[in-house]
Amino acid sequence: MWDTRFQGDTYFYGTEPNDFLKAHAHDFRAQGQILSLAEGEGRNAVYLAQQGYAVTAVDASQVGLAKAQRLAQERGVSITTYHCDLRDFDLGENAWDGIIAIFCHLPPELRTLVNQRIVKALKPQGLYLSETYSKKQLGMGTGGPPTLELLHDLEQMKRELTGLEWLHALEIQRHIHEGQGHRGRGWVIQLIGRKV
Repeated sequence: MWDTRFQGDTYFYGTEPNDFLKAHAHDFRAQGQILSLAEGEGRNAVYLAQQGYAVTAVDASQVGLAKAQRLAQERGVSITTYHCDLRDFDLGENAWDGIIAIFCHLPPELRTLVNQRIVKALKPQGLYLSETYSKKQLGMGTGGPPTLELLHDLEQMKRELTGLEWLHALEIQRHIHEGQGHRGRGWVIQLIGRKV
């Protein structure tokens, strides 16, 4: 599905970074190692690389990652990409200064597994940042998965990410304009957690 969505020259979610990520990009340790999960076509990874971070991007779409590399080249930066399913990707242990997951929507069992791996994979004091659609987004028609099980619940996400100190944990409705994929007001969950 994602290879099909990312076909063509246009970027489905645009080439500019997610607003929430952009507002907090400098919260990560300067020149730190950052892992981006479900990166897609590269807009967030490339932006972080432009800020001086060493960025590794993981996605299930080879088409998306090829466009990510093209965008990085156009912007004069370098990123590392891995094409794989998150179920099979080894996040490591105490490996990353930061991990981001922007609109990464996974089936519940896989989401729980990945969230547990995220906490282990962060270095002490490392930051996790995510923005995803909440369950209130169902039926809004402005982006996100069309099924409830793929949408997120704030308290459940916090439980699955036990081991993080919450610096920001909020469910809000905001205007999102990211390419043709996210257009209009949407209900989102924003998280920033520090590994204790």
